[in-house]
Amino acid sequence: MTNPTDAIAPTDPMPLADPMPLADVDLADLDNFTDGVTPWRMFHTLRHEDPVHWQPEEAPNSGFWAVTRHEDIARVDRDAETFTSTKFVNLEEVDDDQIKKRASILELDGVRHRAMRSLLQRQFGASVINSYTDFLRGLTAKTLDAALAKGSFDFVKEVSADFPINVLARLLDVPPEDNQQLIDWGNRIIGNTDPDYADVLLGSEESEKYRDLPFRSPASLEVFEYGRELARQRRGGHGTDLVSKLVNETPRDGVPLSGQDFDNYFLLLVVAGNETTRHTITHSMLALLQHPEQLARLQENPSLIPTAVEEFLRWASPVYHFRRTATRDVELGGKQVKEGDKVVMWYASGNRDEKVFANPYDFDVARADNDHVTFGKGSPHLCLGNLLARTEIRIMFEELIPRLAGIRLTGDVPRVRSNFVNGIKKLPVEVTLA
Repeated sequence: MTNPTDAIAPTDPMPLADPMPLADVDLADLDNFTDGVTPWRMFHTLRHEDPVHWQPEEAPNSGFWAVTRHEDIARVDRDAETFTSTKFVNLEEVDDDQIKKRASILELDGVRHRAMRSLLQRQFGASVINSYTDFLRGLTAKTLDAALAKGSFDFVKEVSADFPINVLARLLDVPPEDNQQLIDWGNRIIGNTDPDYADVLLGSEESEKYRDLPFRSPASLEVFEYGRELARQRRGGHGTDLVSKLVNETPRDGVPLSGQDFDNYFLLLVVAGNETTRHTITHSMLALLQHPEQLARLQENPSLIPTAVEEFLRWASPVYHFRRTATRDVELGGKQVKEGDKVVMWYASGNRDEKVFANPYDFDVARADNDHVTFGKGSPHLCLGNLLARTEIRIMFEELIPRLAGIRLTGDVPRVRSNFVNGIKKLPVEVTLA
């Protein structure tokens, strides 16, 4: 392999050598999440000095408890009765009227949540996902053929964004020519705190106009319109795509999806079906660039790739956090959490917890017993698409790695300005083919 040393942005954190003073930790400052280093320094300090930490926020938000240890994250994630999702799962504080309008399956607990999951659970189960293997492999080859032939290219645009969106298009049964639009919608919605992506920045005065839309993003209206047209076309049919399932089947609790339920479910599929897998693939490639000895291990022993996928997921931690809200006064990590307090699980921090992971700042593609919390931990909200994501990532690297004789980074690696999604905007690379 070519030694990938040129123009590498600082992304391999060294918090043990350079700890951050607790007084300087600010998880609410989005600018702390743009260099690929500061978040890990903050998480390290919190785990060791104040693992359930009160983080003030600017008005209109009221602050939150930052939960940073693996065991505490698992406790919160498992206990939906004490730590509910129904008051919203992002840091934005919303009133009851907004929740009624914006709630997706993420903001449900209990019977209704299970019923809504059941609509698509089989579509993301092992029998269906395993039947996609040949399709996924062919799609991966098509993506890599087009990208690698260029020699120098943006890995995000040509590979890690292109592949998952093609998979999503297949699951939704929409034409490939809509792919770029789906990517743009995801960027604009999830990137609602990044000026390069957002139509309207979250927290700005203008965002009040869109307070009743998911992520306060006007792009949500475009996604709704697109989804409604698909629903109109497929209602009453016998399709097996995700849209057909949503419009033609009734949840197990017997309560049909309302139009609003469909809108929010469809939008979640568009966003979640693209963003997290894309960022995991990007972070994984960057990690292999920065750790060429690990890339060499996978080239020499491709049977390690399924194990490496779990390390990719741990290392990437594509979603920094999810929020819950305390339903009662409760002790957590030695702190007294009050009813109504926001309690935020920092999954990314849990994935570097020294009590669970030996040498957590080492990127090790053969790491065993990789108990990461990337998809949640023992939660009723465990990511519905986790098997699909794992399969996509595995097949991507099974197809990519044998093709590479050399790969190097050729420019800066800009990050999404967000403390929610751990995203990379661009990954410029130059490849030499095997």
